[in-house]
Amino acid sequence: MENRWSDLKIRVYSSNLLGADENLVLAGGGNTSVKCEDILYVKGSGWSLAEIKEEGFAPVKLQALLDMVKRETLSDSEMVRLQREAMINRDAPNPSVEAILHAIIPFQYVDHTHADAVVTISNSKRGKEIIEELYSDFVIISYVMPGFILAKEVYELSKNIDWQKINGIILHNHGIFTFDDCAKKSYSKMIEAVNRAEEYLKEKANVEIKEQKITKNYDLEELIRVLSKEKGYEVTLKVDNSDLAIFYSNQENLKEFASRGVLTPEHIIRTKREPLVLEDDDFEQKLQEYKLEYEKYFKTFAKDEVMLNPAPNYIVAKGFGVISIGKNEKEAELISQIVSHTMMAVLRADKLGGYESISLKDSFDMEYWELEQAKLKAKA
Repeated sequence: MENRWSDLKIRVYSSNLLGADENLVLAGGGNTSVKCEDILYVKGSGWSLAEIKEEGFAPVKLQALLDMVKRETLSDSEMVRLQREAMINRDAPNPSVEAILHAIIPFQYVDHTHADAVVTISNSKRGKEIIEELYSDFVIISYVMPGFILAKEVYELSKNIDWQKINGIILHNHGIFTFDDCAKKSYSKMIEAVNRAEEYLKEKANVEIKEQKITKNYDLEELIRVLSKEKGYEVTLKVDNSDLAIFYSNQENLKEFASRGVLTPEHIIRTKREPLVLEDDDFEQKLQEYKLEYEKYFKTFAKDEVMLNPAPNYIVAKGFGVISIGKNEKEAELISQIVSHTMMAVLRADKLGGYESISLKDSFDMEYWELEQAKLKAKA
């Protein structure tokens, strides 16, 4: 009789469980893997955990990944090339940029999410202190760029780690890893770990928002007309007039308050680092000021990068709420989801001493990530 057991099918099932909760992953974020003998099956580029199937996992030779991490340096483009060369199925999607990190964690199942509660705490000014208090059984790593640099950091630290004594890894301003040789146990470790953060926030940083009313209106047709011209395509707007969005838009010193960066690095590719903040009706003037500030930010850190379109990807409009800007309904909705989770995180982190995202330089490095830039330069 044929043995039909499949570790990959179990991997798909628990990945879907993680992806089903927006408080764990958004916008295709997070990644998972399973080691089957000498092959690492890791989430492929373009797949979301909520919808991933067996064909969404990239099969990569484990030893090739372990050899890569021993290099002193490795560019993202070179890493992608080497990972594809090490795949046993060339029709599979590109492996996650975290494939090397998954490989060096010596357990069969590895789960990685951007859990709101965990990142909310680590994005507070007391974040390091609180995370160390809550996660004494985790390895805790200060923010570094995802991909090879992060994998190298963990690899060096792991030389002194007894992996059997730790339950996961916290990446400040980024997310959380759990792992086990049993998929159910790795998933359960993730839920238990995130619950610690959620319970802490409920006790120390609970946010209650009463019913809010719109006190100001904006000409959405004008916004569509001007933004479409700036973006070079007909934009779609997603308006969020929820109590949370209106409350958020009514904060004092709104521009400073709402411009403190992303919740987790991957979001910046969708939202940019900051929104356009409107506190009056002079939209076109504020838009031009926003573009000038964005160009200044670009020139401060750019080397040979191609500047992205400087127009905003969402707007915080005082007394009204949040307006997300997409090239279609799906993109606008996705940006709106990210911003909604970010708003609550900011409000909670402020109760822990203040919200504090990654630096401007780190933001630029993520927004102008080498692999995304390669696509733009190829079109130029």
